[in-house]
Amino acid sequence: MGMQSVLERFVPPRFRKSVPVVNHVLLHGAIGIGGPMRPALTFKSVNPLLERAFRPKGLAAVAISVNSPGGSPVQSALIHARIRELAAEKDLPVMVFCEDVAASGGYWLACAGDEIYADDSSVIGSIGVISAGFGFVDAIAKLGVERRVHAAGDSKSMLDPFQPEKPEDVAHLKGLQADVHQSFKDLVRKRRGRKLSGSDAELFSGAFWSGRQALSRGLIDGIGHLHQVLKLRFGEKVVIRNVQQAQGWGIRRLGFGVQDVDIAGSAMEALETRALWSRFGL
Repeated sequence: MGMQSVLERFVPPRFRKSVPVVNHVLLHGAIGIGGPMRPALTFKSVNPLLERAFRPKGLAAVAISVNSPGGSPVQSALIHARIRELAAEKDLPVMVFCEDVAASGGYWLACAGDEIYADDSSVIGSIGVISAGFGFVDAIAKLGVERRVHAAGDSKSMLDPFQPEKPEDVAHLKGLQADVHQSFKDLVRKRRGRKLSGSDAELFSGAFWSGRQALSRGLIDGIGHLHQVLKLRFGEKVVIRNVQQAQGWGIRRLGFGVQDVDIAGSAMEALETRALWSRFGL
């Protein structure tokens, strides 16, 4: 055994030139929705993590696991753009692995990958835009509550849930949704290109599919799990290094954030997050 081989035994695998290293990032949760005890998946929270993942020299690739039912289209776009920017800057391939769900904004994130993989039972797609709410006009009338609204600007109280819905307000909202939907469709076409199979009416209807169904439509590149795919691609010796978000002192020591907890706000955020997941049977 040569001197070099002897020395390599004392060098951690990820530092050996002969061993491919893949940094792995997990993007989990609703996008743009969080609370004091549950950090939101936003550009601000994710960017430091992505920069750490792409920073080392000599990486074989960056792997990203996505498990998200969607959320904010703006935050989805910002995170997606940052992944592509770093990939181009470092000249690294990005491989995305969809877990339970990569739907709506979650699929927007998945499209940042040069290759997308999923499980047979993963939920993929939902390329559309949705807005949901409640109307309380009759409820407050029965309670004898008078709604008082004073606004400067004819549209300032648009879509107020305590006032009757106006056709012109709905039309305005649908116009906004159409713009966001168009951006989503353009991004999917750009990233998936000729891999897509199926009509626009089907692919961009907001429907979602299993991993196998998504594969037949060109929304993903294969059925497979992270370790399995990376070993096939880079060999059995590949080192998969998890890059995790640094936690604050309060979370590490006490198990909760040091900031005050907005109980009402956190409850509403939890309900909104639960509603997003439940749309996909989870």
